[in-house]
Amino acid sequence: MKVTLQTILFSVLFSLCLIAAPAKKQPPNIIVIFLDDSAFNDFQPFANPPYSTPNVAKLASEGLRFNQFYVPQAICSASRSALLSGCYPGRTKVFGAHGPKGKGLSPKFATMAEVFKKKNYATAHFGKWHCGDTPETRPLARGFDEHAGLMYSNDMWRHHPVSPKFWGKHPLQYWVNGKVTIEDVDHEHQRQLTTWSTEYAVDFIERHNQSPFFLYLAHSMPHVPLYVSDKFKGKSGAGLLGDVIMELDWSVGQIMKAVEVNKCAENTIIVFSSDNGPWSEYGDHAGTTPFREHKATSFDGGIRSATIIKYPKVFPSGKAFNKPVCSIDLLPTLAHLTGAPLPGNDIDGKNLFPIISGQSEDHPHDYYAFSNGKNFEGVISSDGKWKLHLPHGYRHVLKTGKDGKPGKTTSRKLELSLFNLEIDPGESQNMIEKYPEVAERLQGYAASHRKRYYAKPGK
Repeated sequence: MKVTLQTILFSVLFSLCLIAAPAKKQPPNIIVIFLDDSAFNDFQPFANPPYSTPNVAKLASEGLRFNQFYVPQAICSASRSALLSGCYPGRTKVFGAHGPKGKGLSPKFATMAEVFKKKNYATAHFGKWHCGDTPETRPLARGFDEHAGLMYSNDMWRHHPVSPKFWGKHPLQYWVNGKVTIEDVDHEHQRQLTTWSTEYAVDFIERHNQSPFFLYLAHSMPHVPLYVSDKFKGKSGAGLLGDVIMELDWSVGQIMKAVEVNKCAENTIIVFSSDNGPWSEYGDHAGTTPFREHKATSFDGGIRSATIIKYPKVFPSGKAFNKPVCSIDLLPTLAHLTGAPLPGNDIDGKNLFPIISGQSEDHPHDYYAFSNGKNFEGVISSDGKWKLHLPHGYRHVLKTGKDGKPGKTTSRKLELSLFNLEIDPGESQNMIEKYPEVAERLQGYAASHRKRYYAKPGK
């Protein structure tokens, strides 16, 4: 074969082009750290608790702090299913907290893990699941390659302070990759939950730092009963809750260190949030919030969670985002950032990248809806200013408990109410008579939402 000068030059130029061609950028890794019953005031910089949380504070300084981040329902299973599916509880029919053998999130609603698997992400869940305890709804059946942790809340066990016989019907099991490794979790196991989940997470990052990964780290704490490892016992000087929060802060630090050491921090999105507000009736074992009421209510004390999102060179760092955001928006927003296709099923969340990045001022939602159990209870305007409560009952704490024992609660009723969250974040002044036109607009949204998600078939 005759080799010409032209052939040699072409080969050389082609090789140089291959060398000079920029490598295709790997999609960003995703880490979602989701706490259980964490209060808005638990961590710096959202408040000044009587203990230090330097790692969450560092994450906020390097990321974007969300001051008006909502979950659509302030109860475990409903909140977690909404996060993973991008759907309102009214669509998925996952309400409240599902117990042992609970059905959870139907497979017809795709999870984040299933979405990111389509982009060849390695996926893992460590910690508390609480989105179903049946073969078809446990983590490995819902798109996760790896899993270790509890299938439901850590208080659903034989040592429950009020109903030990009821919850003791099923042992609290610890699962690892589809197998039960601890048949009946005891007090010592509970002390290791935060450490174990963190160690599994760090190991996962180390093994997958060369390819895109999705890590869902859903801690069992600070949900009661509170437990902490020996390395943090008594460290806060502020009681057991302070110790637990400091250990959770340590966990955040371990995750941040792992992505730094494995040289993937610049291409990793870290989300830090909570499924709902504090379980206030447990007194010194629950955190505090500047807002009204607590977990399992539709007031901001229940549905507003302290949240941080870090994405270097994409989202601003060390700043606050004060427009309303809901957990249902995370799936479509992260799908946009990764290039992953949206689920084939309908979802309710919207891609918020344009407003978070400052490219647009137009919020894609008209409103956000909130509910409690099966009850649809109202809407929040997309500008975050107005909140309309439909008439509903709620649980109010009369006397807080102590040392892991619940206090005394009572049922109260709220009339049709309109609150201006800008001047009254405590939801104490009903403005419905002063701003009837605002109430009418939000009632229209509420009527439409109720008809779409809560009307009985054929009506």
